[in-house]
Amino acid sequence: MHRILLAEDDDVMREYLARALTNAGYHVTDVDRGTAALPYLESGTFDLLLTDIVMPEMDGIELAQKAASMSPDTRIMFITGFAAVSLRAGETMPHAKLLSKPFHLKDLVAEVDSIFGSQSAIGTS
Repeated sequence: MHRILLAEDDDVMREYLARALTNAGYHVTDVDRGTAALPYLESGTFDLLLTDIVMPEMDGIELAQKAASMSPDTRIMFITGFAAVSLRAGETMPHAKLLSKPFHLKDLVAEVDSIFGSQSAIGTS
């Protein structure tokens, strides 16, 4: 089972995303800010860091940079609702995936599945 570390500061969005990914067969650990994700990156092995870009304390880009040095095998996927911020993310982490808000859960699961080269067991809508 692939392990995903989800960093999203919006409580409702975080719960929504975590539930969809769990229902799709992924093991999800979720945190409400980038700084809260760091101890998990230090102590655990995650296959994917799924992070919002705009968050308090530490933005998703800085978190992704730290993740790349702490856990170089962890893939990175950004989610954001800000077009200008997504350009910065693409320049900073060119190999990371980017999903712009708003999106459907099935699109999120499809993107995560494509990262792992798999297809989830159940569909979401």
